[in-house]
Amino acid sequence: MRKQSASCYTEYTAGNPAPEPRMHQQDRAEIHLETNHVDEKRAASSLHPSSATTDSGDTVAPPQPTPLSPGLTQHHLFSLWSTRLIVLVFFAVALAGSFHPCVVRFFDGQLPAHSSIRLASRQTTKALVEVLQVYTPVLTVAADGALEITDGSSNASVVIVEPVAPACEQTLVVHSFGASYGKPYVGKYQPPPCSFNRVTWNLTVTCSPGRQFDRLGTVWFNDTELFRTSTAEPSKELGIEWTYLKDMTSFLTLFKTQQTIIFDLGNLINEVYTASFNVTLTAAYFTADDSVDPADLVVPISNRTGSQGQASIFQFPQDTASNIVALPRNIKKAIFTIAATGQSLEEFWFGNALQSDIYTFNDTFGELPGFSPFREVQLFVDGQLAGVVWPFPIIFTGGVVPGLWRPVVGIDAFDLKEDEIDITPWLPLLCDGKPHSFRLAVSGLNDTSGGQAILSETTDQYWLLSGKIFIWLDDTNHITSGGNIQINTPAPTLQVSSHVSHVSNGTNETLIYHVSARRELSISSTVRFSSGTKDTYWTQSLSFSNSNNYTNQGNISTTIQDTSGRDLSSSGYARTFNYPVSVFTVTGDLRGNLTIYGVVDRAKNVQMCGQPVFPTGLEPFAAANSTDKDSGTSQGASLSTRQNGTAYYTSNSTQKTSYTFGSTEQSASFSGTHVSFDTAQRSFPKMTQADELFERYILAVNGTIVEDRETLIGESIAHDHAWSEDGHGASLSGVPGRGVCLLLEKGKASEGCGGGKR
Repeated sequence: MRKQSASCYTEYTAGNPAPEPRMHQQDRAEIHLETNHVDEKRAASSLHPSSATTDSGDTVAPPQPTPLSPGLTQHHLFSLWSTRLIVLVFFAVALAGSFHPCVVRFFDGQLPAHSSIRLASRQTTKALVEVLQVYTPVLTVAADGALEITDGSSNASVVIVEPVAPACEQTLVVHSFGASYGKPYVGKYQPPPCSFNRVTWNLTVTCSPGRQFDRLGTVWFNDTELFRTSTAEPSKELGIEWTYLKDMTSFLTLFKTQQTIIFDLGNLINEVYTASFNVTLTAAYFTADDSVDPADLVVPISNRTGSQGQASIFQFPQDTASNIVALPRNIKKAIFTIAATGQSLEEFWFGNALQSDIYTFNDTFGELPGFSPFREVQLFVDGQLAGVVWPFPIIFTGGVVPGLWRPVVGIDAFDLKEDEIDITPWLPLLCDGKPHSFRLAVSGLNDTSGGQAILSETTDQYWLLSGKIFIWLDDTNHITSGGNIQINTPAPTLQVSSHVSHVSNGTNETLIYHVSARRELSISSTVRFSSGTKDTYWTQSLSFSNSNNYTNQGNISTTIQDTSGRDLSSSGYARTFNYPVSVFTVTGDLRGNLTIYGVVDRAKNVQMCGQPVFPTGLEPFAAANSTDKDSGTSQGASLSTRQNGTAYYTSNSTQKTSYTFGSTEQSASFSGTHVSFDTAQRSFPKMTQADELFERYILAVNGTIVEDRETLIGESIAHDHAWSEDGHGASLSGVPGRGVCLLLEKGKASEGCGGGKR
């Protein structure tokens, strides 16, 4: 395996930049999560090395523990016969049922005069099923050159904003990803010949009818990752299309210079998996209110393979995810951001078993993915812990049951978010002109006797990692210095327990386990800037709990997990988050007919204030200058979103067919907030007022959106969805807690079992 060592050394200088809204009530098992905010819970659908396929080519993953809650029956009491009955009912119901140069377009200054905000709507005209992700709208350039606040969907609501100056657009990528593993798109980026202080990307993807897994994509400028996304899955009968808009202003300094752009989207084409992803990536460059303060320099911490025309991603634990770099000496702020995605045996990490229990169902399902359901992504500076990320559980569009995500995909499926760690307290060390090591790692747990556990310092296969240092520079002639670096990073407090019950013949029948974790850390120092001496600090407080329940020899599984935390920086940045997730699955395999029933309830709740690296979501509304009381004076942002769904999947190996159907609802609310905040006392800010700017509720049933309501800056928007999807040809890429290969007989593994990159 390839090893990336810390021998990679790069020097950076200032002059040498590196190249609850209501949820629809239905007749289904409801899982109630007691949370202050609706938080996202998504189980990543991955291609587990332990995955297998039916003769029809459908990859299937075993079930995993799902959250039991007040509204949920005690599924762990189900017997083998009741499971078979459920499977038979499900099955019966299912049966019934090349290089392209950049192209620049200019707006000639004949811009529409909009003296006030107005609402508009666009209708879809293409005979493709529109797939969408619910997210807060962004600011971009409309067809007539005006600025609009929109999510880019075919019938998206928009707010037209009077432009400050003429804008221009550029086509960056036009490429079809067919058999594309190890064959990314590589092109040249040239800055557009227009002035701009904002950049928004438009990613539009079409996929013809066919069968295909969900795939992971990354976009790079040289060795710097800019965007991590994933794809929706087509159906056998209908093609799909989606558009996702992303504010890229955080990387403004990179857009000012020539770059090599690399778009990596590994895909497979053969007699079973037939669909290609046709990608168009465009950029809009414009000038808006200068409320964003982008970094002066962005330093990648990556595998440094951009010069070879490859994505510079680390694959952990095979790679040592480390670089050695020398930073400029005149830094006034430095933020480290981390992109981390579990794949293969780590895609459903939140359902993984304790290391002592991985052989519990060895005779029936085989070895379970291990190292517990706890994961911690760690940043080390010169070997010392500088901060951690407790990741958000992602569910891709083939995960758990594909019918959950048609046509509304999971939270963040089209935009895998990065977390950030303030390393400004390390500046007295980092600004000494010498090279320093930055290393990323992911840890699970090794359980020991007596309900104790320690960090494992490794995981199963595998995590895709990259990092970046965003740097804001001080005066050119100033050398940042300081001292009194205090590092307080004790080990987390961990508790684990597990119990295995047996049937009369001694076969393991049930596995129940619990994990809880808490961590507090802080780093502080005194730093001398050109403006004077300042006390700097970065603190984190996190908590985690997980309960997993496998019954019926693993055929019924329940997972309940909750992750929450607080980050606080002396820069004025503060963030609190809560990620509850619950998954329940029943799996049956009767005479080659695989059936899975799944219930997912998850949420993502985030509040932040101050100026993070990436957009808070307030930026479009500030540009619109909507009202005095709303975004114009908001000090922070609050996002709450929740998804709740039930779905079925069945595949017939004899007829070589598969089918999925289900229903999913999602609510999302985004507000500008006012807070009281005392950085001197290191106290966490308190929210004093919230003004809702965006709200949306959407309900999809059997591939059709049957309800879609939106409010944008107080105006109601009616959406019209003209097309619906079918459920034929679904590709199941995984279920929490199990590699999909474990469900079927050995020897039937396909591409999904190989553990390769998406």
